[in-house]
Amino acid sequence: MNRLILVLVSVVAVAGELAAQNPPRQTTWTFDALDRIGGVPVKVEGNPTVIETPLGKAIQFDGVDDSIFIDQHPLAGAAQFTFEAVFRPDGGAPEQRWFHLAERNPATGQLFTLTGANATQDSNARFLFELRVIDGSQWCLDAFVAGPGYSQALLLRDKLHPLGRWYHVASTYDGKTFRSYVNGELQGEAELAFKPQGPGAASVGTRINHVNYFKGAVRQARFTPRALTPDQFLKLN
Repeated sequence: MNRLILVLVSVVAVAGELAAQNPPRQTTWTFDALDRIGGVPVKVEGNPTVIETPLGKAIQFDGVDDSIFIDQHPLAGAAQFTFEAVFRPDGGAPEQRWFHLAERNPATGQLFTLTGANATQDSNARFLFELRVIDGSQWCLDAFVAGPGYSQALLLRDKLHPLGRWYHVASTYDGKTFRSYVNGELQGEAELAFKPQGPGAASVGTRINHVNYFKGAVRQARFTPRALTPDQFLKLN
C-alpha cells in the first residue's frame, strides 16, 4: 500500500511539472455561427448576424448594440503571445473597442473593475484591439495590454488605412517587446514588463463593460502562446 501511495505521489508530481512546462496551446476562433465559437458557447446581445464574405462566413456588428461574449480567455497563462484577428472596419464612432480579453478578478469574479475619481479606469488585466476612425474614411489600430505593473497602448494615428476592407491585425510579445501589426506591417512597438494573465472571458463587438461598440465584421481570431513573426501570421485568403 505504501509503495502504491509513493507511485501515485510521483505520478502527480511529474504531471505537475509537465503542466508547468507546457503553456496554453494555440487556439483559433472562426466567427461563422452565433451559438458556439471555437467550441465555446456564445452569449449574444443586440442583433449581430452571420454573413457570407469573400473570406468565408463572418459575424457583422452594427456599431450600436451588437456584441458577443465568450467565456474563455485564450491567452491566460501565456508568458509570450500573439493575438491575431481578421476583420473589416466599416466606419462608425471615432473610438471602438472591438475585441477584449479580460482576466476575471479572483476576489470578486468580475471581468472589469472600475476605479479612479470618475470610476472609469478598469483595473482588471486585459488585452484589447481598438480602432480610431479618422475623418470618416480611414482608421488606425490601437493595440493595448494592461495588468499589474504594466500598461501599454500602441496607437499610431499616422498609420492610416481605408475603411470597408478586410485586414489582418496582430499584437505580439516576445518576452521583451510588445508590437502591433496591420497586414504584417509593423505599426508600433514598446518594451514591456508583461506578466501572464489569469482565466477570464472575451467580448467581441464591444468592450466587455458594454461601451465603444464596433461597426464592421469579424472573420477569425487566433491566439498563440509565443511571439510569431509576420510570415507566420494568419493569411488573408
